[in-house]
Amino acid sequence: MTTKNQVSAFEVKAAVDQLGEAFHEYKVTQKQAETEQKSHGKSDGLLEEKMTRLNDDMSNLQGKLDRLQAAANRSNMGTAANEGETAEAMEHKQAFYQSYVRKGQEHQLDKLEEKALNITTDSDGGYAVPETLDNGIDKLLRDVSPIRRVANVVEIGSANYKKLIATSGAASGWVAEGDARSETSSPTFAEIVPPLGELYANPAATQSMLDDAYFNVEQWLAEELADEFGQKEGAAFISGDGINKPKGILVYNTSTSDDSARAFGTLQYLATGVDGDFAASDPADALVDLIYSLRPVYRSGAAFVMNTNMVATIRKFKDADGQYLWRPGLADGGPATLLGYPVIEAEDMPDMASDSMSIAFGNFQKGYTITDRLGTRVLRDPYSNKPYVHFYTTKRVGGGVVNSEAIKLLKFGLS
Repeated sequence: MTTKNQVSAFEVKAAVDQLGEAFHEYKVTQKQAETEQKSHGKSDGLLEEKMTRLNDDMSNLQGKLDRLQAAANRSNMGTAANEGETAEAMEHKQAFYQSYVRKGQEHQLDKLEEKALNITTDSDGGYAVPETLDNGIDKLLRDVSPIRRVANVVEIGSANYKKLIATSGAASGWVAEGDARSETSSPTFAEIVPPLGELYANPAATQSMLDDAYFNVEQWLAEELADEFGQKEGAAFISGDGINKPKGILVYNTSTSDDSARAFGTLQYLATGVDGDFAASDPADALVDLIYSLRPVYRSGAAFVMNTNMVATIRKFKDADGQYLWRPGLADGGPATLLGYPVIEAEDMPDMASDSMSIAFGNFQKGYTITDRLGTRVLRDPYSNKPYVHFYTTKRVGGGVVNSEAIKLLKFGLS
């Protein structure tokens, strides 16, 4: 028997079956539409309408499956002891949830923070959250923030994260054991500092909710914060300007030059050759070209990133044998794939339009780094909006491209 916060394997399987049935019906309907087009020289409006509905159904079912998978992966958080948790951590968690969050009593937390249990956080107001809540938020953020699922995520304890990248290697060569070695040239490096900013959220609960002993305040707070933080950081990872926030993928300079001729930190893009669209004949060729613009070392582990409307367009593409290039995520509830690579739906990616960069493809684990500053802080506010109790929460997050060879963009333009 499952609770409202648990997801059974039966629910996941049912969603997988529904998605598979919708995809099968979509393929049958499109074949009927193609036959109608060839026989009568025009499309059947009813079939086109049915395909649009099925397209929407598949998007909704894939989203439902993603949510079920995410919920199934969530641990049931609470104030009980976790395996390996120290007595000091348990004391802090008890003081945070039972005394501070539920009742607004600060004395016990003040004493604990004086003992420097949380030395990685700044004394800028509010209280450091327990480590279990910090970890719970980070885990839930993967479900809400699409780029976080595929990027490299690094925890930091200081204000900045710096990474040294070799932009050219030292010269080398083959020699016999007794041959003289010529002096090799020195490599050149570039310092990468992903821009960092502070996220804030202000979820609210009534005091009666907090007084309810059966109300899982830790899970509620983690989910509320993850939803708020995830939406904001998800947009920043795509189009953030890097000013007090992460720098998004689409904000970097772009060029058509390949890796050997492009300036470090500049992303390569490929153009479809049509303003605001794919080519009318063989539209999938642009996707194949995009894949093979990435060096083999990066293609292993690569993924497509696009929004739902773009996915709906690409679902209709077929190969020379009439097989669909897009496949729903049916195996173990995994992501949908396109030409064999996972498809990550990020709603902040732009719709297909004139000169839009609407599709990204690459190895984001190697190409984009997200930095999480340790130490989320919460300030309880029962006064500003009575009868609600607000929890003003801050978290520092950074992000930026660290390898401009590992990510490619598709531009819907002439050149």
